[in-house]
Amino acid sequence: MTKLHLGCGKRNFGSEWVHIDGGDHPHLHSHDIVNLPFDNCSVDLIYCSHVLEYFDREEVKVVLKEWHRVLKPSSLLRIAVPDFKTMAKLYVSQEFKLESFLGPLYGKMQMGENFIYHKTVYDFESLKLILQFCGFSDVELYDWRKTEHCHLDDQSQAYLPKMDKENGTLISLNVEAKRK
Repeated sequence: MTKLHLGCGKRNFGSEWVHIDGGDHPHLHSHDIVNLPFDNCSVDLIYCSHVLEYFDREEVKVVLKEWHRVLKPSSLLRIAVPDFKTMAKLYVSQEFKLESFLGPLYGKMQMGENFIYHKTVYDFESLKLILQFCGFSDVELYDWRKTEHCHLDDQSQAYLPKMDKENGTLISLNVEAKRK
């Protein structure tokens, strides 16, 4: 089974995963998540957490079509992005100050010599439409606790208050879809 962890950064899911990221980590197999070194219909699962928002709405279509290309029919794309709708509700309710949302909304990260920032935000409806446009179906939310990588903490498990996974509010929009 070929499983890709795209934009993995320092997170190593183990030898049964292919890790692809623009960084410089010893577990990486490749450095380009946009041009994947795989044949058409050759990948069983793609997982990508809090990376898609670094592409604007036009760029993301190219990226998702590439990921669609390498997935086998009926295989799964599992992605996580900051959940704009949930964060907006928490902000408007005055449960949390603006500073609590700056990281998830703007995502400043060093990539080589440069810094990159989030270019867009999503709610479920907007992400579903883009996924469907790129050829995916059966778009639905997933529970990070029911994944094979649930024991490895990443941004799909982002809560406010921070790290309060029992009583907090999940601020990650975790979505999976099938390749048609």
